[in-house]
Amino acid sequence: MTSASALRQRLSRFGQWALRLELRVAPTESQRLFALTLLIGVACGLAAVAFHFSIAFAERMLFERAILAHGQWWVVAGVLTPALGGLAAGLLLKYVVPNARGSGVPQVKVAYASTQGALRLRDSIGKLFVASLQIGSGASLGREGPTVQICSGLASALGRFGRLSPRNRRRLLPVGAAAGVAAAFNAPIAAVTFTIEEVVGNLDQTVLSGVIVAAALAAVIERSVLGTHPVFSVPQAFGLNDARSLLLYAALGLAAGLLSVVFTDGLLLARAKFRKQRYIPDWAQPAVGGLVTGALAVAALYWLGTSGVNGGGYKVVEKSLSGLLPVKVLLLLGVAKLVATIFSYSSGGAGGIFAPSLFMGAMLGGAFGSLDRTIFEHGPEAMGAFALVGMGATFCGTIRAPMTSVLIIVELTSGYGLILPLMIANMSAYVLARYLRPVPIYEALLEQDGIHLKQRGSLQALDQLKLSTLPVQGADRARLRPAERASDLLQSAIPVGQHVFPVLNGADELVGLVTTDELAVLEQDPALGPLITASDIMRPPVSVGVNESLLTALDLMRAERLPELPIMDASGSLLGFIDEATIASAYLHESDPRSQPGSAAAEPSAVSKARTST
Repeated sequence: MTSASALRQRLSRFGQWALRLELRVAPTESQRLFALTLLIGVACGLAAVAFHFSIAFAERMLFERAILAHGQWWVVAGVLTPALGGLAAGLLLKYVVPNARGSGVPQVKVAYASTQGALRLRDSIGKLFVASLQIGSGASLGREGPTVQICSGLASALGRFGRLSPRNRRRLLPVGAAAGVAAAFNAPIAAVTFTIEEVVGNLDQTVLSGVIVAAALAAVIERSVLGTHPVFSVPQAFGLNDARSLLLYAALGLAAGLLSVVFTDGLLLARAKFRKQRYIPDWAQPAVGGLVTGALAVAALYWLGTSGVNGGGYKVVEKSLSGLLPVKVLLLLGVAKLVATIFSYSSGGAGGIFAPSLFMGAMLGGAFGSLDRTIFEHGPEAMGAFALVGMGATFCGTIRAPMTSVLIIVELTSGYGLILPLMIANMSAYVLARYLRPVPIYEALLEQDGIHLKQRGSLQALDQLKLSTLPVQGADRARLRPAERASDLLQSAIPVGQHVFPVLNGADELVGLVTTDELAVLEQDPALGPLITASDIMRPPVSVGVNESLLTALDLMRAERLPELPIMDASGSLLGFIDEATIASAYLHESDPRSQPGSAAAEPSAVSKARTST
């Protein structure tokens, strides 16, 4: 019996040590969030590079090999290869990964607008393979939008693996999106502004720091593998050499705004037509888009002697920046790219519209550059300068991200000489496009799917509500002292509904928390009760100030996995508790249109009274 008693005592001590280790050594959620942010930056950089190589490999094996066929067979192969690629992609999107359809940015926006912020890793992996197949076979789509979904899905999966709360998993979505854009465009600064403008929608400081870190890390990974050179190589540094050209730059901005409206309207109209018709099954519709794209690509190669209709067309964009394309080729390529992208995307393909919008802008800008040469007798470099500005203006009118549209052109070319023309043209395109079509393209696509983003309305409502407006609860709940034995607490009558027990020192300062989870562990081994005090099992002190918002309290509850939190006044005194049910009730009351300022909710709250009395 003596040896058994000694063994039991040793096991009890070991259990006590293990419990302390678990409660005090395990990383907090904030620490896990920071570590995952670093990991996401690296992982997304590698994923974007893998996607880049995957598309390049598919292009070499499919479309480029098709147009190199002997004799006139290249015409047939060039037309059928995008169609067959679209057919294969349509089958995969129908039966394997239906959520991989489209560009990927709308999916990320929907996930971020929800409270869970979840994207499936399966959809991200499927996006990589299906988009590689379709773009590589000749579809007129870009890789940048899919990269956003791929990296955001990867970030969401890592957040689940790290056991983060739904709120923090949601915060990782823009982190992944920024890392994806930074690696896809080799443009970390533009990636940050794009994420703020298009995904987050505001300067959320809790998200911004992670976005910056992940974008920088992803860009470092991308540059270490693909090189430090910009995406587009320009033959010379462009600049504004004649102020008279500003008039044409402003006109280019207006033309780009009209082009972007035609482009987005064409996408939405063709998409609606494809969905409305009943003759072609949805899994075969991408083949129709591929057939149209293939025919236009072959026609451009046959009559114009140049590619660019298929894929992103970046090599042809570089030619336009060098002023090597005549006006006729610029205009015809721009129209062909417009039609091909509308059919490739609207038929249900997997790919983005970033690159096509840049391509069309370069063609339009090059044409304006030729006009500038004719009117003001400038040199051939004018065509490249106008092509560059046209890229930014069309991107701005299409995507509606004005800051990003300026910075992305600067980073894509590593040139700053055209900042003023870029700002003038981009703002002209943005204002005109927004005036003609107030709803941006991604929101319009979602509305066509029956999804209406509420711009985080519920979260904003919680952020505006303060704890001081709510009635205090739990002022009479049980409180512990650091030296209090756990056995005494287990034997005492625990108030019904209390899940968190504040541990207060002699000065009534909050020094820790004990939850029913710790008590449940002790109940399984009553012999540990007399050996363990509250200071042994308590968690670090977590509380919320009386002047904080309900959103702050809710985020903290989820981050720490606590059903309720202590409310502290400015002097550090415990006022009461706030739980999820109280937050939900306050939100429902605030959302009720019948609630009026003169109702009971407008009366001084018990929290305010308690704060005044102290």
